[in-house]
Amino acid sequence: MSLKPLMTSAVLAGLVTLAGCTAPGGNQPTSPMPPPPPGTACNAQGAQFAIGKTAGASVIEEARQRSGSYMARVLRPNQVVTMEFNAQRLNLDVDAAGVIKKARCG
Repeated sequence: MSLKPLMTSAVLAGLVTLAGCTAPGGNQPTSPMPPPPPGTACNAQGAQFAIGKTAGASVIEEARQRSGSYMARVLRPNQVVTMEFNAQRLNLDVDAAGVIKKARCG
């Protein structure tokens, strides 16, 4: 008896087993946040109080709430970021020391 058909069967059985472990829909990315509620467009005027403050969690959250944004992100110098515009996102630009220099939407 040849081992080749037996090995092929074992490999196929292993692949079938692994295929059963994948989630339905394949490799679709999942979002860590639920979809934003309607009417959460950013208004950067509300976050201007944060300029000159250190970008700590409480300052970031207050700026997010005051701006009406669904989310906020801190952008550090020379940080690589996505460039898509998101009307529901507050961007807080900070310097090397973490001090907020600019609050803008997008």
